[in-house]
Amino acid sequence: MKHALADLTGRVCVVTGASRGIGRATAEGLGELGARLVLVCRKAEDGAEVAAGIATAGGHTPDVVSCDLSSQASIHTAAAEILAKHPRLNVLVNNAGVLLRSREVSVDGFEMQFAVNHLGYFLLTNLLLGALKAGAPARIVNVSSGAHQGGRLDFNDLQSQRRYEPIRVYSMTKLSNILFTHELALRLEGSGVTVNAVHPGVIATRLLANYLDVPLVGGPIARAFGGKPERGAETILYLAASPEVAGITGGYFVNRQESRSSPASYDETTARRLWDVSAQLTSLA
Repeated sequence: MKHALADLTGRVCVVTGASRGIGRATAEGLGELGARLVLVCRKAEDGAEVAAGIATAGGHTPDVVSCDLSSQASIHTAAAEILAKHPRLNVLVNNAGVLLRSREVSVDGFEMQFAVNHLGYFLLTNLLLGALKAGAPARIVNVSSGAHQGGRLDFNDLQSQRRYEPIRVYSMTKLSNILFTHELALRLEGSGVTVNAVHPGVIATRLLANYLDVPLVGGPIARAFGGKPERGAETILYLAASPEVAGITGGYFVNRQESRSSPASYDETTARRLWDVSAQLTSLA
């Protein structure tokens, strides 16, 4: 079934982790729809390469904003840069993420997966919310993962100091993305801004290759570990641009279909507690 995507000419779309993998494929897809893009990338030179390709393909030349999403100071700086140029935003795709084999700590003292995969989403989104409301109707897309299934939050060990198992921690952060989506949807009710989470599928990206310690190459090896990034971007683009989902909020989508996420993801008490803790950890409380 073909799903029509709207013309995004004049619409401003922010994509994090836009220099490679699913984020790059998403940015390129939005560019083809005519969007004015803001590419949030760890390395400005990588973002510039993607921006040049989008411009060469006939899209608007994207803005590139350098940001280390593990650093809250860097997120504040990036958000200020975005808002200075774009007081109205129409789409925010929170895509950047990490999956680390051993425990690392961010510059702010938080476990790195939790810092990037959850707190990065939480802080950047909240800093840009005013511009998204000003640009309403607007959409937020949080890239989660089917790996959230089985994930649990231990509020006594959110930083995984007592126990660090990479996939367990990753699952917890991806569950956090969905809990954040549900709570944010409630808080945005009536604002004209929707927020949905997505499982992009198992995709052959550098995140997966680094974790598995295999080369990121084409052909059979890549296919053995997941689909192409363009495949992973399909549902993200659907949520960002399809008229079919206008007004739908608080959902979890797989293969462009709204689906049930794990039972734990619907725990409203946990979602509110995670929001409150996250606000404290990002100094927004």
